[in-house]
Amino acid sequence: MKKFLISTENPYEVLIGEALLKDAGAYISTCIPPCHLCIITDSTVNSIYSQVIMTSLMEHGYRTSKVVFPAGEHSKNLNTYSNILEAMADESLNRSDGIIALGGGVVGDMAGFVAATYMRGIPYIQIPTTYMSAIDAAVGGKTGINLLSGKNLVGAIWQPSLVLCDYKTFDSLPPSKLQDGVAEAIKCAVVAESSLIEHIKAQDYEYVIERCVSIKKSVVEADERDMGLRQILNFGHTIGHGLEKLSAFSIPHGKAIAKGMVVEAKAAFRQGLTNVDISGDLTEILTNLGFDLSVDYPLEDLYRFALMDKKISGDKITMIIPESIGKCRLQKISLSELHKFIELGLQP
Repeated sequence: MKKFLISTENPYEVLIGEALLKDAGAYISTCIPPCHLCIITDSTVNSIYSQVIMTSLMEHGYRTSKVVFPAGEHSKNLNTYSNILEAMADESLNRSDGIIALGGGVVGDMAGFVAATYMRGIPYIQIPTTYMSAIDAAVGGKTGINLLSGKNLVGAIWQPSLVLCDYKTFDSLPPSKLQDGVAEAIKCAVVAESSLIEHIKAQDYEYVIERCVSIKKSVVEADERDMGLRQILNFGHTIGHGLEKLSAFSIPHGKAIAKGMVVEAKAAFRQGLTNVDISGDLTEILTNLGFDLSVDYPLEDLYRFALMDKKISGDKITMIIPESIGKCRLQKISLSELHKFIELGLQP
């Protein structure tokens, strides 16, 4: 088992290994004493992993309850958020109790936001069950829900007390879900470590998770509140989030980010923001990994959703500019330039 200490304002460990779930109660007891823990999960994960977690928790003196919502990005909304809060209040959870986020990125974001806001904040544990959430969403404390206008427009930075990553859970994932995680791993490679790509291709999950968590650790520790450097982890997301919304989430996050990375890489070069065009190499890598990189939505629609990007401050947006595969930088451009940026990225 590999351990990382994330040295944020409230430090916590990330544990990475095989077959960790059956001992979840023992690991959790090192940071949260016996109390009432509410498991928040979705309808897919519930039937696979909830019981082993609840059994382990009860063996270590915890009282448990559970809230299950329908799987999918469409559930990441104010209505689901409200229903979870009401269920927890009905169970009389108090400020000495906690939450377990058991599932992928949607569950982690939703449960984390509930934890950040229920009784003004209670502890929570992240137990990611997807490739994508293990390498990205579960670490760093970003929580949130979607509004009709855009993704993650309501949320908080609320660090977990522990992240427990058992990559054996990937065995239950369909190929399409694994591919979403591949896209986020490729993003890490482009942003910080090109040598990751060969390990991603080899499906060396343990190594990839460890390196991605290590990369995120260094970035989050330098910029916990997401005001500067941390934005570099959003490469491909300005376009990707728009594609998710425009498709009513029929294009899932990972596949949208893959498309977004190529569009943004093309645009950065064509707009003269970088001397290196990585879009060809990136297209080849992603295509060989099975990604469809077509973008079939109009410029004006993508621009409209880009204007809701959280990297906007005043009349400028921070874009992630690739200088090579393995190195990116941040650069502010005006919102008027953003329109041309997207236009250039969409051109063949």
